[in-house]
Amino acid sequence: MSVCVRFAAALLAIASFAAATAAAQDPAAPRAEVVTAAQALQDKVVAWRRDIHAHPELSNRETRTGELVAEHLRSLGLEPKTGIAHTGVTAVLKGGRPGPRIALRADMDALPVTEQTGLPFASKVTDTYRGQTTGVMHACGHDAHTAILMGVAEALVGMREELPGEILFVFQPAEEGAPEGEEGGAALMLKEGVFEEFTPDAVFGLHVFSTLNADQVGVRAGPMMAASDRFGLKVIGRQTHGSRPWGGVDPIVASAQIISQAQTIVSRQMDISKQPVVVTFGAINGGIRYNIIPDEVELVGTIRTFDEDMRKDVFARLNHIAEHVAAANGATVEAQIPADAGNPVTFNNEALTERMRPSLAAAAGAGKLVELPLIMGAEDFSLYAQQVPGLFFFVGATPVGEDPAAAPSNHSPQFDVDESALDLGFRAMLQVALDYLHDGES
Repeated sequence: MSVCVRFAAALLAIASFAAATAAAQDPAAPRAEVVTAAQALQDKVVAWRRDIHAHPELSNRETRTGELVAEHLRSLGLEPKTGIAHTGVTAVLKGGRPGPRIALRADMDALPVTEQTGLPFASKVTDTYRGQTTGVMHACGHDAHTAILMGVAEALVGMREELPGEILFVFQPAEEGAPEGEEGGAALMLKEGVFEEFTPDAVFGLHVFSTLNADQVGVRAGPMMAASDRFGLKVIGRQTHGSRPWGGVDPIVASAQIISQAQTIVSRQMDISKQPVVVTFGAINGGIRYNIIPDEVELVGTIRTFDEDMRKDVFARLNHIAEHVAAANGATVEAQIPADAGNPVTFNNEALTERMRPSLAAAAGAGKLVELPLIMGAEDFSLYAQQVPGLFFFVGATPVGEDPAAAPSNHSPQFDVDESALDLGFRAMLQVALDYLHDGES
């Protein structure tokens, strides 16, 4: 996640909420063809995931992963399109009978994180990120998403003659955000026409999630994940010797006051009884020597909201604080609020969600489909769901019997996916696809 996301702040709340609201339904049995396909393809999906995990690639650099996906789709008799949004891959499967059109999406990129899992297939890859050498790791589970969709594609191709409708497989790069100065992700996929030649009736996606156990599926109708916006501030002062601060303008002090005052946006200015809001400063860069007050300080951070009016209000308030606090210190500020287009709220179409709940319940089993609270993490799947009705759901990644609240979160260097989650994710996505297509046919 988008811009995938640090979900650690929500660990305790989501885990307790999920346990308290586990659905008590007695779901219908899963489709027989789902059970058969899961048994036949389980080892392949695990092997793909391990291979992708050992060879992670940063956003817009998913060359090897894209080639692996494209070659697999070709081996199934499909005709993949490559190079979409730099490294993205799509392919269309036409069923043997008329019916609806759906899109199934998986993201492929990894994160600039040095892996600390100790797995036998742990990443040893390094790359350059923002001018610094860093480890690269699938710390958010996109390796699992890609492997699952590769398996689902193979299963659906095997059912082609009996299949109603058409399926667009979307393997997307750069969900975590394109490098600075580049376009990428779902926004660029759409810009380059991924839904123009093939406009689906619905789009589906999933995400493995540390705050659920690996036998659980989580979903929520309506707003589910936050809008995510990046901001940047350059606080400009005037350099001077640290022994005579009166000889310049200190941008470090001004930056500290901006950070402090910005906390009142959430704590005192926004009506958080309406919807939650987060304003986080993630990095500060300024100065180089202990006794020199620098010319400038750069601040970057993220804003998370669920309401569009509140989103715009936070932008205005942060701009106001930065400008006036800097001026009060004799400094100036160059503000980018937001710094780019950001991701809107991930919104699950209510009618589609209710229609597919029985499918998710059938895949998960009795009592294993849980209702999620609002999640402050963000996802650029939201952009697809602005175009057509969308459903995005979560599959637990933490081993059964372990406390999800204590598990390493998505984006942690210790994050791992219990491999039973690959089987559940495969079955859930395949069940959803088949139920939607066959219900649409009837």
